[in-house]
Amino acid sequence: MTDLQKFWKALLNIKSDVECTIAINVMTEEYFNNNIEWKTGVDSNGITTSTTTNPHSEITWTKVKEEMDKL
Repeated sequence: MTDLQKFWKALLNIKSDVECTIAINVMTEEYFNNNIEWKTGVDSNGITTSTTTNPHSEITWTKVKEEMDKL
């Protein structure tokens, strides 16, 4: 399993309905904290809204990394 596959599996283990976009193949703490586009909703025109500020308090780099290390 690649690091990217581990990242997605770990993320979904923590929060199964989370939606986000990433643009790299290797996940690092720095990337996690600054570059993930987290889906926050859909506007009145049906366009997805997002933020690079993680809106999910239950998802942290430490928790994701712990889950990745289990895989």
